[in-house]
Amino acid sequence: MEGKGCWVDNVIVERLYRSVKYEEVYLKAYETPRQAELELDKYFHFYNEKRRHQGLDRQTPDAVYYAGLFDEKKAA
Repeated sequence: MEGKGCWVDNVIVERLYRSVKYEEVYLKAYETPRQAELELDKYFHFYNEKRRHQGLDRQTPDAVYYAGLFDEKKAA
């Protein structure tokens, strides 16, 4: 972290929270905390495995992450 209040340090988490709020939480009225937990779990699986991200060249986060792991193992 570069310093207190540096926006660069938080930008990824803030964008994730914005996506969660606008694509999941604000669209549903959860009956119980358990239902919210289950629905958010489904959303995060969708977010990481199926939702394509513009900042990742239209790839999923899982595809980018696992491709990087594969490349590192190959180089080692």
